[in-house]
Amino acid sequence: MIEVRDARKWIQNGARRVEILKGISLTIPAGQFVAIVGASGSGKSTLLGLLAGLDTPSSGEIWLDGTPIHNLAETELAAVRGRKIGFVFQSYQLIATLTALENVLLPYELNVEGNGLMRARKLLEEVGLAERMEHYPIQLSGGEQQRVALARAFIVEPPIVMADEPTGNLDSTNGKLVLDLLLERNRQAGTTLVLVTHDPEVASKADRRIVLKDGQIVEDSLPYESVAVEQAQNG
Repeated sequence: MIEVRDARKWIQNGARRVEILKGISLTIPAGQFVAIVGASGSGKSTLLGLLAGLDTPSSGEIWLDGTPIHNLAETELAAVRGRKIGFVFQSYQLIATLTALENVLLPYELNVEGNGLMRARKLLEEVGLAERMEHYPIQLSGGEQQRVALARAFIVEPPIVMADEPTGNLDSTNGKLVLDLLLERNRQAGTTLVLVTHDPEVASKADRRIVLKDGQIVEDSLPYESVAVEQAQNG
């Protein structure tokens, strides 16, 4: 579903080149839940942005569902994003002048022919917001806004969902609810889920954990494998 071949990202600052990602290669099969973890500044969000087509690599290749996205023009890239990826931001990124229902419906109207109103309503019901559809973001709590963002990410039934610290701004109760909704979509619809997180508990739910440090992958394993290695090292 996702393949990265020696992807590098740097920023040129005068004569100095700042390396952010230093040669990332990985393959994520369809339906897998991958948690990308690492300290601040390790390159997690940069990598997720490249996978989602929100940014382009300085060199290397990125393939989504058989489509090479590393050299697409922005209009083509936007079309791929619209069809294949649902993205969930830490800061929700809802449009303030649209109701919850209108926010959810927007990707459908931009990318799919037909009327998605019934589907948008059903998704908001599924995330527990049946009574809040006509509310604007300012009238919703953080947890409610993130659930609207989840419904928006699911509306076109993308094969891939990506999330950047989706529980980072939420209390533990709302964080668990949002994670459970993402996991349910992953398990029931077979959606590939790629999630950036600082939370070890969130990462422990993943099928696979990728650890970044200084722009490189330093660990790529299933969570239980990491625990087994740690236990062996500790005797």
